[in-house]
Amino acid sequence: MHVLITGASAGIGAALAREFAAAGASLSLAARRKELLDALAADLKVPTHVAAVDLESPDAAVAFLAGAEEALGPVDVLINNAGIQIVERAVETEAARGRAMLDLDLVTPLVLSRAVLPAMLARRAGTIVDVASTAALAPTPGMWWYNAAKGGLAAASESLRGELRRSGVHVVTVYPGPIDTDMGRAGYAAYPPQSGIALLPKGDAPTLARKVRRAVERRRARVIYPWFYTLTRWFPTVTRWFLDRGTPPPIPLAQRSRVDQAR
Repeated sequence: MHVLITGASAGIGAALAREFAAAGASLSLAARRKELLDALAADLKVPTHVAAVDLESPDAAVAFLAGAEEALGPVDVLINNAGIQIVERAVETEAARGRAMLDLDLVTPLVLSRAVLPAMLARRAGTIVDVASTAALAPTPGMWWYNAAKGGLAAASESLRGELRRSGVHVVTVYPGPIDTDMGRAGYAAYPPQSGIALLPKGDAPTLARKVRRAVERRRARVIYPWFYTLTRWFPTVTRWFLDRGTPPPIPLAQRSRVDQAR
C-alpha cells in the first residue's frame, strides 16, 4: 500500500507516517523541511520517497505526486494533512498571508485529490483523507482565515465522499480538536492566558494517527478527536452560542512578544 502524506515533517503528519509505516505501508512524504523528513524516513524502515516541497504552490504539489508515483507506484491513500494556522485578530492579518494559507490548507488538497482521482476511479479503489479541523464544525473567533480554509476543505471532503459512494473510492474527513503539537501550542498562546480556552480537552498526535488508520481500513466516514468535540457536530447552535460569548479576542500582535516572555 502506497500512502502519500503532506505536511509529514512534524506533528500530526509525522505521527501519521509512523502509524502507517508500522502497518507496513510504503510512504511518500512531503513538507518544506527536508532534514526532518530525512530523519523521519531513516527511522521508518519501509520504502520511503521524500521531497522538500512548498505546498503553498499547487503546481509543486502535483509535481511531487508524479515523482512519488514514479518511485513507489500509484497512490492508494492520499492524506491531505499539510496546513498552517493563523490565530490573529482579523484586522491584523495581511491579505497576502491569508491567501497563502488558503492555498496551502484548501487549494492544494483539492488539486492533489483531483490529480489522484482518475487512477483511483479506474482501479475502483483508493482512499482520500482530508485533515480538516473542528474549526470547520465550530468556527472559533480569532481564526478568520483558518476557519474559512478548514470549513471549505471539510465541506468539499464530505461532498466528495457522497459523490464517490458507489465508485470504490472512499473519502475520510478528519476533524482534529486541539492536539498537543507545536502548532496547537502556538494557537493556545495567541489567546489571553486567563481564558477558558486552555481548559478545553486536548488530544495527542499518535492517538489521532491510529484513529485515522483505522478509519481508512474500516472505511469510516469521519474522525472527530478528542471525542468531546463530537458535540460540536450534533449541537451546532449551542456551540455557536458558547464560542461567540466565551472566546476572547487573540492577543494583539504588538503585545505578543512581551506576553510570551512573561510566560
